[in-house]
Amino acid sequence: MPKLTETFALKVPQTKAGTDKHRDSEIRGLVLFVGKRSKTWYFQKDVGGQTKRVLIGRFPVISAQAARQTALAFALDWGRGAGKQIQIGAPTLEAAMEAYLMRPKLRSEAHKTGMRLQFSRHLKDWLKLPLDEISKSMVATRHREMAKTPSAANHTLKYFRTVYNHTRRTIGLPECPTMAIEWYEERPNGTIIEDLKQWRVTVNNLHNPIHKVFYELVLFTGLRKAEALSLEWKNVCEDHIHLPLTKNGRSFDLPILQFHHEILAPLRGLSREWVFPSPKSSSGYVGKPERMKWGPHAHRRTFATVARKRECCPSSSHVTGGEGTALRVLGPEGMRC
Repeated sequence: MPKLTETFALKVPQTKAGTDKHRDSEIRGLVLFVGKRSKTWYFQKDVGGQTKRVLIGRFPVISAQAARQTALAFALDWGRGAGKQIQIGAPTLEAAMEAYLMRPKLRSEAHKTGMRLQFSRHLKDWLKLPLDEISKSMVATRHREMAKTPSAANHTLKYFRTVYNHTRRTIGLPECPTMAIEWYEERPNGTIIEDLKQWRVTVNNLHNPIHKVFYELVLFTGLRKAEALSLEWKNVCEDHIHLPLTKNGRSFDLPILQFHHEILAPLRGLSREWVFPSPKSSSGYVGKPERMKWGPHAHRRTFATVARKRECCPSSSHVTGGEGTALRVLGPEGMRC
């Protein structure tokens, strides 16, 4: 084992992958962690088969001399018994992510799958790094590297921030390094269905009748795509649709009318469990409905837009489509046009 001097810390090369740990030959517990981009001082001690570790700081901000003095102080505190309160070392990003995803009140499985996918796609080289080795410059650089897809860049690093801050509640970590990021401006396209007569013709021409009912339901309820596709018959009640888990992690009861039951009537009897069944899908229900000019979220926005317009100005029409007011177009008469 080498003596961890200033010269040694300067000359030891960064790793090409993973992290090398260099223990000091004189001060038991002083360790220099060397990764691809950083060198970090720690004091650690094995107790009952578990390594307990405390962060001293990054080199060269923290010099070798300062790290050695700090490690000696920790060793003294440990000898007096105060070291029993020393913190467990920072977890890797992968471990922190899985701990976050284990929260009992977390959102849907789709949300969990999405986070894992984003991390494996864009932050794969960070997954084995301890959180306190991921620096401000690293997150700012990664954000800039993803500039061609601003939305993905923002969402990925905001997911990282969520995991980091969740871990920070129980582990002594510095402020999240995403504070160095200048977030890209995101402008939702705000597309709505302007011509509902054209929409009706398009929906009627869909090859799959199950997909046709799906688009009708999301337009007349404002349900999200995943909420509608995973709908079970047991949650379709006489006067409401029960959503056990929405995007915000809570359940919700959506009031419905006889008209909504008429929309769903063609699907009765296809499956005892799923409203939109698919025998080819591993989940048991449709995963990707046939694409059309307006996506599922455009249907949701149209529902919300018409509802707001009717609330603010009941006598006006906002969405074109021929005769009648917007409410009439989004009601039973519009369905039968």
